Amino acid sequence: MATPTTSRTRKAGAFDIRLIIALLTGVYGIVLTIMGAAVTDDADIAKAGGVNINLWAGVGLLIFTALFVVWALVRPIRVPEEPAAEDNTPAAE
Repeated sequence: MATPTTSRTRKAGAFDIRLIIALLTGVYGIVLTIMGAAVTDDADIAKAGGVNINLWAGVGLLIFTALFVVWALVRPIRVPEEPAAEDNTPAAE
């Protein structure tokens, strides 16, 4: 009697593209938030129409990053596992 084969899966983990995108946007978000909070002066704000654009862009990127991380945790990508190597091929003569 043959046993039914079940396909096993595992999480993609660090190779999930959403986590790579989140890492990149998170780094840019942190840099822009620090630049907007600590380095931007009144002349730069005046050039941007009275808006601290670095600060707001950094906060926006950090929110985007958080959404991507939550998405990756809630809906992980499932990758099929490789079956055990069984040599069922006939030998070449």
